[in-house]
Amino acid sequence: MAKPNYSFEKRQREIAKKKQQDEKDARKREAREAAKAAADSTPKPPAGEA
Repeated sequence: MAKPNYSFEKRQREIAKKKQQDEKDARKREAREAAKAAADSTPKPPAGEA
């Protein structure tokens, strides 16, 4: 019977974890950019008027 390769399994878990974290970071980055774009697109009132 073959011996289990725990290093391979650990590496696969690490890769999956990193991929999941990268996807999460990408979603957060897109949300920040969308919020920034929305804030930039709203017209600001002139300085003399409030």
